Amino acid sequence: MSPDASPDLGELGGLNDRPTLAVLAEERQELTRRLDRLSGQAAAKAEAYIESRGQLLAADAFLDLAPQAAARLEELTRELFGEVLDEIETDLTHAVREILGQNRTVVTRREVKNGKLVIEFEMEQDGKTEDIYVGQGGSVCNILSVGLRLVALSQLDPDRHRPFLVLDEQDCWLRPDLVPGFVRLISAIADRLGIQVLYISHHPVDLFALEARRVFGLRPGREHGPTLAVLADRPIHAHGTVTLPGLTAPGGE
Repeated sequence: MSPDASPDLGELGGLNDRPTLAVLAEERQELTRRLDRLSGQAAAKAEAYIESRGQLLAADAFLDLAPQAAARLEELTRELFGEVLDEIETDLTHAVREILGQNRTVVTRREVKNGKLVIEFEMEQDGKTEDIYVGQGGSVCNILSVGLRLVALSQLDPDRHRPFLVLDEQDCWLRPDLVPGFVRLISAIADRLGIQVLYISHHPVDLFALEARRVFGLRPGREHGPTLAVLADRPIHAHGTVTLPGLTAPGGE
């Protein structure tokens, strides 16, 4: 361009639009701060991702072991309750044979369904399976019911539950000659397990009085209502035997 030539107006305008160094420095600082914030957020998200990934891998590993754990738990359940049920089978079989005088065996069918142990009781005699709800006039079912309740009570926490069982006419399906053996067995089991039993019966008192610590007679009355009388009250001696004073055994409850 010659010395006499005038400067181009567009060229002058471009010089006026250029940012100053101060503005550029401020923008650079803002971009640096933004970069720092984004870097921090990225680091936090990366750490969260690593943690979530670890949890996912742990969950996958747990789920892979779940079928094995469930199978082992089922096996342990069978083993644990198997020992208890074996003893229950023996005790109930003894009870049935002792009371009914029959060569019958109580057996249990066990399986785990939905994580719970399911038990079914059956009776076997001469190699044949018999439904406990059928036959014997209900006597077998009553005997097993008493036995199972005694076992259940013995498993409760004595600090939270009182070992007390009420048997209301549990001998109603038994022949009178079978009642003494039934009561004798209940008394022996209750003593062994430390359970107090209130036994209510319509059979004559002399069928079970010798096995009871205390005997009450409840009789209806038309004028004054029911009356309750103590028919026997026997102290327990150190060796476990009891003394029964002279007792006339009236019929009725």
